[in-house]
Amino acid sequence: MTHAVLHYINGEFVTGQGSTQALITNPATQAILAELTFASTEQVNEAVAAAKAAFATWKEVPVPERARLMMRYQALLKSHHDDIAEILTHDTGKTFEDAKGDVWRGIEVVEQAANIPALMMGETVENVAGGIDTYSYTQPLGVCMGITPFNFPAMIPLWMFPMAIACGNTFVLKPSEQVPLTAVKLVELFIEAGAPAGVLNLIHGDASTVDQLLNHPDIYAASFVGSSRVGQIIYETGTKAGKRVQCMMGAKNHMVVMPDANKNATLNALVGASVGAAGQRCMAISVAVFVGDAKEWIPEIKEQLAKVRPGAWNDPGAAYGPVISKAAKERITRLIAQGIEEGATCLLDGSDYTLPELPEGNWVGPTLFTDVTPDMAIYKEEIFGPVLCCMSVATLEDAIALINRLEVGNGTSIFTQHGGAARKFQHEILVGQVGINVPIPVPLPFFSFTGWRGSFRGDLHAYGKQAVRFYTETKTVTARWTYSEDEMQASGQPNMSINLR
Repeated sequence: MTHAVLHYINGEFVTGQGSTQALITNPATQAILAELTFASTEQVNEAVAAAKAAFATWKEVPVPERARLMMRYQALLKSHHDDIAEILTHDTGKTFEDAKGDVWRGIEVVEQAANIPALMMGETVENVAGGIDTYSYTQPLGVCMGITPFNFPAMIPLWMFPMAIACGNTFVLKPSEQVPLTAVKLVELFIEAGAPAGVLNLIHGDASTVDQLLNHPDIYAASFVGSSRVGQIIYETGTKAGKRVQCMMGAKNHMVVMPDANKNATLNALVGASVGAAGQRCMAISVAVFVGDAKEWIPEIKEQLAKVRPGAWNDPGAAYGPVISKAAKERITRLIAQGIEEGATCLLDGSDYTLPELPEGNWVGPTLFTDVTPDMAIYKEEIFGPVLCCMSVATLEDAIALINRLEVGNGTSIFTQHGGAARKFQHEILVGQVGINVPIPVPLPFFSFTGWRGSFRGDLHAYGKQAVRFYTETKTVTARWTYSEDEMQASGQPNMSINLR
Protein backbone atom coordinates (compact mmCIF):
# COMPACT_ATOMS: atom_id res chain seq x y z
CA MET A 1 0.00 0.00 0.00
CA THR A 2 1.28 3.45 -0.91
CA HIS A 3 2.08 5.55 2.13
CA ALA A 4 1.16 9.18 2.68
CA VAL A 5 3.78 11.91 2.71
CA LEU A 6 3.63 13.65 6.09
CA HIS A 7 3.95 17.29 7.08
CA TYR A 8 5.71 18.31 10.30
CA ILE A 9 3.96 21.01 12.32
CA ASN A 10 4.71 22.01 15.91
CA GLY A 11 6.54 18.83 16.76
CA GLU A 12 4.08 16.39 15.15
CA PHE A 13 3.94 14.56 11.84
CA VAL A 14 0.50 15.02 10.31
CA THR A 15 -1.25 14.29 7.03
CA GLY A 16 -2.16 17.13 4.72
CA GLN A 17 -5.67 18.56 4.92
CA GLY A 18 -5.68 20.52 1.66
CA SER A 19 -7.83 19.85 -1.38
CA THR A 20 -4.95 19.11 -3.77
CA GLN A 21 -3.35 15.67 -4.05
CA ALA A 22 -0.43 14.35 -6.05
CA LEU A 23 1.25 11.02 -6.66
CA ILE A 24 5.00 10.90 -6.09
CA THR A 25 6.62 8.74 -8.74
CA ASN A 26 10.08 7.39 -9.44
CA PRO A 27 11.33 9.14 -12.62
CA ALA A 28 13.17 5.99 -13.73
CA THR A 29 10.26 3.57 -13.40
CA GLN A 30 7.07 5.65 -12.92
CA ALA A 31 6.40 3.49 -9.87
CA ILE A 32 4.25 5.28 -7.30
CA LEU A 33 6.34 6.01 -4.20
CA ALA A 34 3.81 7.86 -2.08
CA GLU A 35 0.65 9.94 -2.04
CA LEU A 36 0.91 13.60 -1.14
CA THR A 37 -1.94 15.76 0.10
CA PHE A 38 -0.98 19.41 0.23
CA ALA A 39 -1.28 21.46 3.38
CA SER A 40 -4.47 23.39 3.96
CA THR A 41 -4.49 27.12 4.54
CA GLU A 42 -5.09 26.42 8.21
CA GLN A 43 -2.10 24.08 8.42
CA VAL A 44 0.19 26.66 6.84
CA ASN A 45 -0.95 29.16 9.45
CA GLU A 46 -0.44 26.58 12.19
CA ALA A 47 3.13 25.96 11.02
CA VAL A 48 3.96 29.68 11.07
CA ALA A 49 2.28 30.11 14.46
CA ALA A 50 4.27 27.19 15.86
CA ALA A 51 7.50 28.68 14.54
CA LYS A 52 6.61 32.08 16.00
CA ALA A 53 5.86 30.60 19.42
CA ALA A 54 9.06 28.54 19.39
CA PHE A 55 11.12 31.59 18.47
CA ALA A 56 10.37 33.20 21.83
CA THR A 57 12.35 30.50 23.62
CA TRP A 58 14.73 29.34 20.87
CA LYS A 59 16.31 32.80 20.47
CA GLU A 60 17.26 32.65 24.16
CA VAL A 61 19.05 29.30 23.84
CA PRO A 62 22.80 29.94 24.30
CA VAL A 63 24.71 30.01 21.04
CA PRO A 64 26.97 27.08 22.04
CA GLU A 65 23.90 24.93 22.65
CA ARG A 66 22.56 25.78 19.20
CA ALA A 67 25.98 24.81 17.81
CA ARG A 68 25.85 21.47 19.64
CA LEU A 69 22.49 20.72 18.02
CA MET A 70 24.19 21.17 14.65
CA MET A 71 27.06 18.92 15.76
CA ARG A 72 24.63 16.18 16.66
CA TYR A 73 22.73 16.72 13.44
CA GLN A 74 25.77 16.45 11.20
CA ALA A 75 26.79 13.26 13.00
CA LEU A 76 23.35 11.75 12.32
CA LEU A 77 23.44 12.88 8.70
CA LYS A 78 26.80 11.17 8.29
CA SER A 79 25.67 7.94 9.91
CA HIS A 80 22.55 7.90 7.69
CA HIS A 81 24.36 9.24 4.64
CA ASP A 82 23.69 6.27 2.36
CA ASP A 83 20.10 5.86 3.60
CA ILE A 84 19.31 9.46 2.68
CA ALA A 85 21.05 9.04 -0.66
CA GLU A 86 18.98 5.96 -1.50
CA ILE A 87 15.73 7.79 -0.71
CA LEU A 88 16.99 10.62 -2.88
CA THR A 89 17.65 8.26 -5.80
CA HIS A 90 14.02 7.16 -5.82
CA ASP A 91 12.81 10.75 -5.37
CA THR A 92 14.86 12.16 -8.25
CA GLY A 93 16.17 9.21 -10.29
CA LYS A 94 19.79 10.22 -9.59
CA THR A 95 22.53 7.64 -9.62
CA PHE A 96 23.70 6.56 -6.20
CA GLU A 97 27.05 8.33 -6.54
CA ASP A 98 25.38 11.57 -7.57
CA ALA A 99 22.89 11.28 -4.72
CA LYS A 100 25.67 10.74 -2.19
CA GLY A 101 27.35 13.90 -3.44
CA ASP A 102 24.07 15.76 -2.98
CA VAL A 103 23.87 14.66 0.66
CA TRP A 104 27.54 15.31 1.42
CA ARG A 105 27.53 18.89 0.13
CA GLY A 106 24.61 19.53 2.47
CA ILE A 107 26.45 18.00 5.41
CA GLU A 108 29.31 20.42 4.80
CA VAL A 109 26.93 23.34 5.37
CA VAL A 110 25.68 21.82 8.63
CA GLU A 111 29.31 21.53 9.75
CA GLN A 112 29.71 25.22 9.04
CA ALA A 113 26.54 25.96 11.03
CA ALA A 114 28.22 24.29 14.01
CA ASN A 115 30.73 27.18 13.90
CA ILE A 116 27.96 29.67 14.63
CA PRO A 117 29.48 31.11 17.84
CA ALA A 118 32.44 32.44 15.87
CA LEU A 119 30.32 33.45 12.88
CA MET A 120 27.98 35.59 15.01
CA MET A 121 30.67 37.54 16.82
CA GLY A 122 30.26 41.30 16.74
CA GLU A 123 32.72 44.21 16.94
CA THR A 124 33.89 46.48 19.75
CA VAL A 125 35.76 49.77 19.90
CA GLU A 126 36.71 51.28 23.23
CA ASN A 127 36.79 55.03 23.79
CA VAL A 128 35.07 56.18 20.61
CA ALA A 129 34.62 59.36 22.64
CA GLY A 130 35.49 60.33 26.17
CA GLY A 131 34.53 57.39 28.34
CA ILE A 132 32.21 56.00 25.66
CA ASP A 133 32.46 52.52 24.09
CA THR A 134 30.63 51.22 21.03
CA TYR A 135 29.97 47.58 20.28
CA SER A 136 27.74 45.57 17.99
CA TYR A 137 26.23 42.12 18.10
CA THR A 138 23.90 40.06 15.95
CA GLN A 139 20.40 38.94 16.79
CA PRO A 140 18.02 36.58 14.96
CA LEU A 141 15.11 37.84 12.88
CA GLY A 142 12.25 35.51 13.80
CA VAL A 143 10.43 33.06 11.53
CA CYS A 144 12.18 32.35 8.22
CA MET A 145 11.11 30.22 5.28
CA GLY A 146 12.78 28.22 2.50
CA ILE A 147 11.50 27.15 -0.92
CA THR A 148 13.65 24.44 -2.44
CA PRO A 149 13.80 22.79 -5.91
CA PHE A 150 13.65 19.20 -7.08
CA ASN A 151 17.21 18.82 -8.32
CA PHE A 152 19.07 18.88 -4.98
CA PRO A 153 16.52 17.78 -2.37
CA ALA A 154 19.13 17.24 0.35
CA MET A 155 21.80 19.86 -0.30
CA ILE A 156 19.63 22.92 -0.82
CA PRO A 157 17.34 22.52 2.23
CA LEU A 158 20.57 22.02 4.20
CA TRP A 159 21.82 25.30 2.73
CA MET A 160 18.92 27.02 4.47
CA PHE A 161 17.39 25.80 7.69
CA PRO A 162 20.55 24.77 9.62
CA MET A 163 22.14 28.22 9.18
CA ALA A 164 18.87 30.02 9.95
CA ILE A 165 18.19 27.94 13.06
CA ALA A 166 21.80 28.09 14.29
CA CYS A 167 21.47 31.90 14.15
CA GLY A 168 18.51 31.65 16.54
CA ASN A 169 15.61 31.78 14.08
CA THR A 170 12.83 29.27 13.54
CA PHE A 171 11.96 27.91 10.12
CA VAL A 172 9.22 26.74 7.76
CA LEU A 173 10.51 24.56 4.90
CA LYS A 174 8.50 24.13 1.69
CA PRO A 175 10.35 21.62 -0.52
CA SER A 176 9.51 20.83 -4.13
CA GLU A 177 6.26 18.91 -4.28
CA GLN A 178 7.94 16.63 -6.85
CA VAL A 179 10.51 15.27 -4.36
CA PRO A 180 9.10 15.45 -0.81
CA LEU A 181 10.52 12.23 0.60
CA THR A 182 14.10 13.39 1.11
CA ALA A 183 12.96 16.43 3.08
CA VAL A 184 10.91 14.24 5.41
CA LYS A 185 14.02 12.18 6.21
CA LEU A 186 16.07 15.33 6.87
CA VAL A 187 13.42 16.51 9.32
CA GLU A 188 13.25 13.14 11.09
CA LEU A 189 16.99 13.26 11.74
CA PHE A 190 16.79 16.86 12.93
CA ILE A 191 14.20 15.80 15.49
CA GLU A 192 16.44 12.93 16.56
CA ALA A 193 19.28 15.43 17.01
CA GLY A 194 17.17 17.16 19.68
CA ALA A 195 15.44 20.04 17.91
CA PRO A 196 12.54 21.39 20.03
CA ALA A 197 9.01 21.42 18.67
CA GLY A 198 8.23 24.34 16.40
CA VAL A 199 11.83 25.24 15.60
CA LEU A 200 11.59 23.49 12.21
CA ASN A 201 8.29 22.92 10.40
CA LEU A 202 7.77 21.11 7.10
CA ILE A 203 4.95 22.07 4.74
CA HIS A 204 4.16 20.50 1.35
CA GLY A 205 2.28 22.48 -1.24
CA ASP A 206 2.32 24.37 -4.51
CA ALA A 207 2.47 27.98 -5.69
CA SER A 208 -0.55 28.96 -3.60
CA THR A 209 1.19 27.64 -0.48
CA VAL A 210 4.28 29.68 -1.31
CA ASP A 211 2.16 32.77 -1.91
CA GLN A 212 0.47 32.36 1.46
CA LEU A 213 3.83 32.05 3.22
CA LEU A 214 5.32 35.03 1.38
CA ASN A 215 2.41 37.22 2.43
CA HIS A 216 2.26 36.00 6.00
CA PRO A 217 2.99 38.89 8.39
CA ASP A 218 4.90 36.69 10.85
CA ILE A 219 7.58 35.58 8.37
CA TYR A 220 10.61 37.86 8.16
CA ALA A 221 12.89 36.28 5.55
CA ALA A 222 12.55 33.95 2.56
CA SER A 223 15.18 31.95 0.72
CA PHE A 224 14.53 30.41 -2.71
CA VAL A 225 16.35 28.26 -5.25
CA GLY A 226 14.75 27.56 -8.61
CA SER A 227 13.99 28.95 -12.03
CA SER A 228 14.40 32.60 -13.00
CA ARG A 229 10.71 32.98 -13.83
CA VAL A 230 9.54 31.74 -10.44
CA GLY A 231 12.37 33.45 -8.58
CA GLN A 232 11.44 36.84 -9.98
CA ILE A 233 7.84 36.37 -8.82
CA ILE A 234 8.96 35.27 -5.35
CA TYR A 235 11.35 38.19 -5.02
CA GLU A 236 8.75 40.73 -6.05
CA THR A 237 6.03 39.19 -3.87
CA GLY A 238 8.25 38.80 -0.82
CA THR A 239 9.83 42.24 -0.94
CA LYS A 240 6.46 43.87 -1.56
CA ALA A 241 5.32 42.17 1.63
CA GLY A 242 8.31 43.71 3.43
CA LYS A 243 10.41 40.58 3.73
CA ARG A 244 14.10 40.03 3.34
CA VAL A 245 14.44 37.77 0.27
CA GLN A 246 17.27 35.92 -1.45
CA CYS A 247 16.58 34.13 -4.74
CA MET A 248 19.13 31.87 -6.42
CA MET A 249 17.80 31.53 -9.96
CA GLY A 250 18.53 30.29 -13.47
CA ALA A 251 21.80 30.11 -15.35
CA LYS A 252 23.52 29.47 -18.65
CA ASN A 253 27.02 28.50 -17.62
CA HIS A 254 29.90 28.64 -20.12
CA MET A 255 33.24 26.87 -20.05
CA VAL A 256 36.03 28.59 -21.98
CA VAL A 257 38.57 26.18 -23.46
CA MET A 258 41.94 27.67 -24.36
CA PRO A 259 44.24 25.96 -26.89
CA ASP A 260 46.91 25.44 -24.22
CA ALA A 261 44.61 23.58 -21.82
CA ASN A 262 45.37 20.02 -20.76
CA LYS A 263 43.25 18.19 -23.32
CA ASN A 264 42.42 15.03 -21.39
CA ALA A 265 41.60 16.85 -18.17
CA THR A 266 39.50 19.40 -20.05
CA LEU A 267 37.48 16.87 -22.01
CA ASN A 268 36.79 14.76 -18.92
CA ALA A 269 35.69 17.84 -17.00
CA LEU A 270 33.46 19.02 -19.83
CA VAL A 271 31.69 15.68 -20.23
CA GLY A 272 30.96 15.35 -16.52
CA ALA A 273 29.93 18.96 -16.02
CA SER A 274 27.59 19.04 -19.01
CA VAL A 275 25.59 15.81 -18.71
CA GLY A 276 26.20 14.78 -15.09
CA ALA A 277 22.94 14.67 -13.10
CA ALA A 278 21.21 14.70 -16.52
CA GLY A 279 22.22 18.36 -16.78
CA GLN A 280 19.77 19.23 -13.98
CA ARG A 281 22.16 21.50 -12.10
CA CYS A 282 22.03 25.28 -11.92
CA MET A 283 25.83 25.16 -12.18
CA ALA A 284 25.98 22.67 -15.07
CA ILE A 285 28.10 23.62 -18.07
CA SER A 286 25.68 23.98 -20.96
CA VAL A 287 27.93 25.94 -23.37
CA ALA A 288 31.54 25.18 -24.27
CA VAL A 289 33.40 28.11 -25.88
CA PHE A 290 36.47 26.98 -27.80
CA VAL A 291 39.13 29.61 -28.36
CA GLY A 292 41.22 29.38 -31.53
CA ASP A 293 42.53 25.92 -32.35
CA ALA A 294 40.80 24.35 -29.36
CA LYS A 295 37.77 23.80 -31.63
CA GLU A 296 39.68 20.88 -33.16
CA TRP A 297 38.82 18.94 -29.97
CA ILE A 298 35.08 18.87 -30.66
CA PRO A 299 35.13 15.49 -32.46
CA GLU A 300 36.81 13.97 -29.40
CA ILE A 301 34.11 15.39 -27.16
CA LYS A 302 31.56 13.67 -29.36
CA GLU A 303 33.45 10.38 -28.96
CA GLN A 304 33.48 10.70 -25.17
CA LEU A 305 29.84 11.76 -24.87
CA ALA A 306 28.79 8.89 -27.11
CA LYS A 307 30.19 6.48 -24.51
CA VAL A 308 28.12 8.02 -21.73
CA ARG A 309 24.86 6.29 -20.90
CA PRO A 310 22.11 6.99 -18.42
CA GLY A 311 20.71 4.24 -16.26
CA ALA A 312 19.18 3.10 -12.99
CA TRP A 313 20.31 4.49 -9.64
CA ASN A 314 22.06 1.25 -8.65
CA ASP A 315 23.72 0.62 -12.02
CA PRO A 316 27.45 1.25 -11.41
CA GLY A 317 27.99 1.87 -15.11
CA ALA A 318 25.32 4.55 -15.40
CA ALA A 319 26.61 8.11 -15.72
CA TYR A 320 23.35 9.75 -14.77
CA GLY A 321 19.67 9.03 -14.24
CA PRO A 322 16.43 10.18 -15.90
CA VAL A 323 15.18 13.74 -15.98
CA ILE A 324 12.65 14.55 -13.30
CA SER A 325 9.37 14.24 -15.20
CA LYS A 326 7.74 13.53 -18.54
CA ALA A 327 7.04 17.26 -18.87
CA ALA A 328 10.74 17.99 -18.39
CA LYS A 329 11.65 15.44 -21.05
CA GLU A 330 9.13 16.92 -23.47
CA ARG A 331 10.57 20.39 -22.96
CA ILE A 332 14.16 19.20 -23.47
CA THR A 333 13.36 17.24 -26.63
CA ARG A 334 11.36 20.19 -27.97
CA LEU A 335 14.39 22.44 -27.53
CA ILE A 336 16.65 19.86 -29.19
CA ALA A 337 14.30 19.77 -32.19
CA GLN A 338 14.16 23.56 -32.24
CA GLY A 339 17.96 23.74 -32.23
CA ILE A 340 18.10 21.53 -35.31
CA GLU A 341 15.35 23.55 -36.95
CA GLU A 342 17.20 26.83 -36.29
CA GLY A 343 20.36 25.57 -37.99
CA ALA A 344 22.60 24.16 -35.29
CA THR A 345 24.47 20.95 -36.15
CA CYS A 346 23.42 18.10 -33.88
CA LEU A 347 26.36 15.71 -33.59
CA LEU A 348 24.59 13.59 -30.97
CA ASP A 349 20.84 13.46 -30.46
CA GLY A 350 19.60 11.86 -27.24
CA SER A 351 15.92 12.64 -27.80
CA ASP A 352 14.90 9.06 -28.53
CA TYR A 353 17.08 7.33 -25.96
CA THR A 354 15.45 4.33 -24.32
CA LEU A 355 16.58 1.93 -21.64
CA PRO A 356 15.18 -1.53 -22.43
CA GLU A 357 15.09 -2.68 -18.82
CA LEU A 358 13.32 0.55 -17.71
CA PRO A 359 11.29 1.60 -20.74
CA GLU A 360 9.00 3.95 -18.78
CA GLY A 361 11.81 6.16 -17.50
CA ASN A 362 12.19 9.83 -18.46
CA TRP A 363 15.39 9.17 -20.39
CA VAL A 364 17.32 11.69 -22.46
CA GLY A 365 20.64 10.64 -23.91
CA PRO A 366 23.74 12.87 -24.19
CA THR A 367 23.18 15.53 -26.83
CA LEU A 368 25.85 17.64 -28.54
CA PHE A 369 25.42 20.68 -30.77
CA THR A 370 27.93 22.68 -32.81
CA ASP A 371 27.48 25.78 -34.95
CA VAL A 372 25.39 27.32 -32.18
CA THR A 373 24.72 31.07 -32.36
CA PRO A 374 23.48 33.46 -29.64
CA ASP A 375 20.09 33.95 -31.30
CA MET A 376 19.11 30.26 -31.02
CA ALA A 377 16.70 28.99 -28.37
CA ILE A 378 19.15 26.28 -27.25
CA TYR A 379 21.57 29.09 -26.40
CA LYS A 380 19.18 31.58 -24.86
CA GLU A 381 17.16 29.18 -22.70
CA GLU A 382 18.29 27.15 -19.72
CA ILE A 383 17.63 23.65 -21.09
CA PHE A 384 18.19 21.83 -17.78
CA GLY A 385 18.97 18.60 -19.56
CA PRO A 386 22.02 16.63 -20.83
CA VAL A 387 22.63 18.99 -23.75
CA LEU A 388 25.96 20.65 -24.55
CA CYS A 389 26.24 23.52 -27.04
CA CYS A 390 29.63 24.21 -28.64
CA MET A 391 30.72 27.62 -29.91
CA SER A 392 33.99 28.86 -31.39
CA VAL A 393 35.65 32.27 -31.03
CA ALA A 394 38.97 33.69 -32.12
CA THR A 395 40.27 35.15 -28.86
CA LEU A 396 39.85 35.11 -25.10
CA GLU A 397 38.48 38.67 -25.35
CA ASP A 398 35.74 37.36 -27.65
CA ALA A 399 34.87 34.63 -25.15
CA ILE A 400 34.66 37.11 -22.27
CA ALA A 401 32.48 39.47 -24.32
CA LEU A 402 30.15 36.59 -25.26
CA ILE A 403 29.63 35.57 -21.64
CA ASN A 404 29.27 39.14 -20.37
CA ARG A 405 26.43 39.79 -22.81
CA LEU A 406 24.30 37.19 -21.02
CA GLU A 407 21.57 38.31 -18.65
CA VAL A 408 22.58 35.62 -16.15
CA GLY A 409 25.82 35.14 -14.26
CA ASN A 410 25.73 32.10 -12.01
CA GLY A 411 28.92 30.18 -12.84
CA THR A 412 31.63 29.94 -15.46
CA SER A 413 35.02 28.33 -15.87
CA ILE A 414 38.18 28.52 -17.94
CA PHE A 415 40.58 25.72 -18.73
CA THR A 416 44.10 26.91 -19.46
CA GLN A 417 47.71 26.52 -18.39
CA HIS A 418 48.37 30.24 -18.81
CA GLY A 419 48.20 32.17 -15.53
CA GLY A 420 47.77 35.50 -17.28
CA ALA A 421 44.78 34.25 -19.27
CA ALA A 422 43.20 32.87 -16.11
CA ARG A 423 43.69 36.14 -14.24
CA LYS A 424 42.31 38.22 -17.10
CA PHE A 425 39.27 35.94 -17.20
CA GLN A 426 38.55 35.98 -13.47
CA HIS A 427 38.98 39.76 -13.34
CA GLU A 428 36.87 40.76 -16.33
CA ILE A 429 34.10 38.18 -16.32
CA LEU A 430 30.70 39.36 -14.97
CA VAL A 431 29.87 36.07 -13.28
CA GLY A 432 29.71 35.41 -9.57
CA GLN A 433 31.41 32.01 -9.39
CA VAL A 434 34.49 31.34 -11.46
CA GLY A 435 36.39 28.09 -11.91
CA ILE A 436 39.97 27.91 -13.12
CA ASN A 437 40.54 24.36 -14.34
CA VAL A 438 37.51 23.50 -12.19
CA PRO A 439 34.30 22.97 -14.22
CA ILE A 440 31.62 23.47 -11.54
CA PRO A 441 32.96 26.01 -9.01
CA VAL A 442 30.38 25.66 -6.24
CA PRO A 443 32.18 27.08 -3.18
CA LEU A 444 32.60 25.19 0.06
CA PRO A 445 30.35 26.56 2.81
CA PHE A 446 32.87 28.80 4.57
CA PHE A 447 32.46 30.93 1.44
CA SER A 448 29.05 31.83 -0.02
CA PHE A 449 27.17 30.82 -3.16
CA THR A 450 27.45 34.04 -5.15
CA GLY A 451 25.49 34.12 -8.39
CA TRP A 452 25.35 37.53 -10.13
CA ARG A 453 23.00 39.53 -12.30
CA GLY A 454 19.94 37.63 -13.55
CA SER A 455 20.96 34.54 -11.58
CA PHE A 456 20.29 36.23 -8.26
CA ARG A 457 17.85 38.60 -6.60
CA GLY A 458 18.62 40.06 -3.21
CA ASP A 459 21.57 41.52 -1.37
CA LEU A 460 22.98 38.61 0.65
CA HIS A 461 23.77 35.15 -0.72
CA ALA A 462 23.36 31.59 0.56
CA TYR A 463 25.46 29.93 3.28
CA GLY A 464 28.85 31.12 4.56
CA LYS A 465 29.21 34.53 6.22
CA GLN A 466 26.60 36.12 3.99
CA ALA A 467 23.97 33.65 5.24
CA VAL A 468 24.65 34.71 8.82
CA ARG A 469 24.11 38.34 7.81
CA PHE A 470 20.95 37.36 5.91
CA TYR A 471 19.44 35.56 8.90
CA THR A 472 20.38 38.17 11.53
CA GLU A 473 20.20 41.86 12.29
CA THR A 474 23.05 43.88 13.73
CA LYS A 475 22.45 45.83 16.91
CA THR A 476 24.92 48.60 17.77
CA VAL A 477 25.24 49.84 21.35
CA THR A 478 26.92 53.06 22.41
CA ALA A 479 27.52 53.08 26.18
CA ARG A 480 28.93 55.40 28.83
CA TRP A 481 29.65 54.15 32.31
CA THR A 482 31.05 56.39 35.02
CA TYR A 483 32.70 55.42 38.27
CA SER A 484 33.97 58.73 39.70
CA GLU A 485 31.87 59.85 42.67
CA ASP A 486 32.30 63.47 41.59
CA GLU A 487 31.06 62.76 38.07
CA MET A 488 28.12 60.78 39.32
CA GLN A 489 27.01 63.67 41.54
CA ALA A 490 27.75 66.48 39.08
CA SER A 491 24.77 67.73 37.13
CA GLY A 492 26.71 69.08 34.14
CA GLN A 493 25.07 70.76 31.16
CA PRO A 494 22.78 69.11 28.64
CA ASN A 495 24.37 68.14 25.31
CA MET A 496 22.35 69.83 22.59
CA SER A 497 24.54 68.40 19.80
CA ILE A 498 24.72 64.95 18.32
CA ASN A 499 28.49 64.96 18.95
CA LEU A 500 29.64 62.40 21.47
CA ARG A 501 31.44 64.16 24.32
